[in-house]
Amino acid sequence: MTSPYPKYHLAEYPHQFRVRYPNKTILRYYNKRNERWEKLSGQQVADRCLAAAKGLAYLQLQPGDRVGIYSPNRVGCIATELGLFMMRAVSVPLYATSTPDQVEFIVQDAGVETMFVGGQFQYNNAYEVQLRGGCLRRLVIFDPEVVLAPGDTTSMYYEEFIRRGDAVAYENKATVTASQALATDLAVIIYTSGTTGRSKGVMLHHSNFIEQVYAHQLKYPFISNRDVSMCFLPLNHIFEKAWSYLCLSMGCQVAILSDPKRILDALPVVRPTMMSNVPRFWEKVYIGVQEKIERTPSPLRRVMRHAIQVGEHYFFDFINEGKKPSIFLSLLYQAYDKVLFTKVKKAIGLQRGRFFPTAGASVSPEISRFFRSINVPMCVGYGLSETTATVSSQPMRGFDLESIGTIMPALQVKIDPETSEILIKGPTVTRGYYNNPEADAEAFTPDGYFRTGDAGRLEGNVLYFTERIKDLFKTANGKYIAPQMIEGLLTVDPLFEQVAVIADGYKFVSALIYPNWEALRREARHRGIEEGLTDAELAVHHEVHRMIMAHLEQNLKSVAQYEKVKKFHLLTEPFSVERGELTNTLKVRRKVVAELYAAEIASMYQE
Repeated sequence: MTSPYPKYHLAEYPHQFRVRYPNKTILRYYNKRNERWEKLSGQQVADRCLAAAKGLAYLQLQPGDRVGIYSPNRVGCIATELGLFMMRAVSVPLYATSTPDQVEFIVQDAGVETMFVGGQFQYNNAYEVQLRGGCLRRLVIFDPEVVLAPGDTTSMYYEEFIRRGDAVAYENKATVTASQALATDLAVIIYTSGTTGRSKGVMLHHSNFIEQVYAHQLKYPFISNRDVSMCFLPLNHIFEKAWSYLCLSMGCQVAILSDPKRILDALPVVRPTMMSNVPRFWEKVYIGVQEKIERTPSPLRRVMRHAIQVGEHYFFDFINEGKKPSIFLSLLYQAYDKVLFTKVKKAIGLQRGRFFPTAGASVSPEISRFFRSINVPMCVGYGLSETTATVSSQPMRGFDLESIGTIMPALQVKIDPETSEILIKGPTVTRGYYNNPEADAEAFTPDGYFRTGDAGRLEGNVLYFTERIKDLFKTANGKYIAPQMIEGLLTVDPLFEQVAVIADGYKFVSALIYPNWEALRREARHRGIEEGLTDAELAVHHEVHRMIMAHLEQNLKSVAQYEKVKKFHLLTEPFSVERGELTNTLKVRRKVVAELYAAEIASMYQE
């Protein structure tokens, strides 16, 4: 099987936009000034990419130079990065939430001299880094409303950057350099947010992206230029980056959302057919739907529960198994889909959904089962920055709900017989870490397989995820605990917003829990707990603890006795990126949490 789409180098994308989709909308973005979603055709996007490349030529950028992009999602991020690729330069994307210290580390490690920044927050942090000394010499600012610091004589606004590059000589330089771009050129250095240790710069070459895009075209041939994708995960996240380039390569319309907190407002307007996402989004939607069902009158609640059961029976017992359902079941399902499921999807903005790839963390089978049952095609996958995103993903039909899908074309995957670690080799795998030979030595086996750090098993071509090897806890009794698995089971419960499992070196499992305080108060009222108590007072209330233990028991009924949470501590403040408790991808930094909450943890293990 071959793809109808040739293997294009990312530096060729602007030219392909101009040739193949000159009048078709391929990008949309929300304009804050007029509060409208604006459209950009292939021709307009190509013009913006070329303008960026010309501006970079004016700055005398050389092939191989590393350039930072430190901004929330915006059209300028994509245009600038494609301009960088045309100039054979290297993009170094940063999370928009990065602190000055994080920015400084990446700037110094990658040797970034020029950085594009988004708004005031990013400008202030980056300029502070520039003042500290080092290699950062110049900032280019996307947002024209940013106020420059007194004495800043080196920064320029993006509009000025574009104007200065508007000359024939710079256009010739950009077009000639783009035509010389090679698949072996380094494209991106993505710095892992890492739950432990030093952040590492993952080197991804153009060949990695070319092969990953092609592999997805082969595996999901139904994706077409009629599709609309919502881009709201950060574009420096490899999942969103690779996915967006896949969509653009096929002429799909990509709607760029700068503020991810506005996603639930944006979805009903954009009505995407596709969207790459992380499990937490689906968990929150699932919890919201379940709460609405619980608050409906009893007769309607029974109907909705029955509809979901019918959807589950229809999809998992027949469609997913390649079997033909009875006429009665088909008609009943279609009626429920039209009357109930469509209303649920329309309220969220997913009524046109055809494909929703999901990765970044473990996904509860309960979540997957629910969304497939109501005809929301969520597709679970697995990947890493080091593999240019996808390693495996579920097909649309014929998949095991417990799996993380089938292996992508051209990849070789095997399991270490001693540690059960997932090992990967293939054209989408990184060649190593930037400026970090020690990490390279640890990351690859003698025969060239990349060590993922994840445990799993392989059954034929189907991959199953077990746990992050480094995250495995060993209790004082010698039992191994998989904290992510336990946390995943608990955060499906509407009562639990965030959970950090504690067990390493201790006699039993405990947990730090930040509850959904609104849901907790609602249930507390039903249990007759007096109203007017503060969060801190409820956190130590005896009846609240009994209530929490009931939820813990219910959600962990499928695990072994030694894996169950025996004690917990309720938090009144959530874990945050700013305090270092979470990575930029919202994973718990266990070492930081253990240090910050040492007293609370110690209290749970007092005799």
